[in-house]
Amino acid sequence: MSASTTPNPLFVACLCAQWCGSCREYRSLFDQVAAAFPEFRFVWVDIEDEAAMVDPIEVENFPTLLIVSTGGARFFGPLMPHKETLVRLLRAHAEAPPALLADSQLQALAQRLSGD
Repeated sequence: MSASTTPNPLFVACLCAQWCGSCREYRSLFDQVAAAFPEFRFVWVDIEDEAAMVDPIEVENFPTLLIVSTGGARFFGPLMPHKETLVRLLRAHAEAPPALLADSQLQALAQRLSGD
């Protein structure tokens, strides 16, 4: 499925920290994927610079991804910093979004970050 025909637009937030070497290396791959899926919204969130927005969510591993689609947050967790892994995850969520996450704090974070 090409990026232009995906039926479900996503909001994708990568939660990282500037001091994290893995995050710094992953940033260019994340940006490449963002360019390949222009119908999705991508944001890079430094959890220290945006601590007030991210709190009370604890991000323990980097990179951590938050995927939001119609209705709210559908994925939150660490992700191997590989381009192919991210592309596969995005396509799966765009084609058949899983159920909303039950965590109300994650849903609130999704609203704060996405503006929905």
